[in-house]
Amino acid sequence: MTDQAPHQTRAVRPYPGKPAPEPGEPLWRDLVGDVLRRERLAQERTLKDVADAARISLPYLSEIERGRKEASSEVLAAAAHALGLGLGDLLSLAQHELTRRTSRTRQASRTPYRGLCLAA
Repeated sequence: MTDQAPHQTRAVRPYPGKPAPEPGEPLWRDLVGDVLRRERLAQERTLKDVADAARISLPYLSEIERGRKEASSEVLAAAAHALGLGLGDLLSLAQHELTRRTSRTRQASRTPYRGLCLAA
């Protein structure tokens, strides 16, 4: 038995020195990764197939899909094109996903404002 303190968990920030996003607000890299994975699976394609077509390493594409890496626009465009999408299509799908997720969060937490408004 050791005298070490039990493992403590702490919030992980996306980048050192930058604030974490608001609870319930997804990161862009998570949204884009989810869209890429959903499109790949809808086409019944493997990670290897898409990575080869996009000329991206398989581990890197996997990390992008899992929201672990912030991919450059060139890499995102290559992945999108390998799936038969344009970069605009990918970004549009990610924007729709962001709207869907944040509108659901806002509706659940929306409470009427009962504050005081002062006019000069």
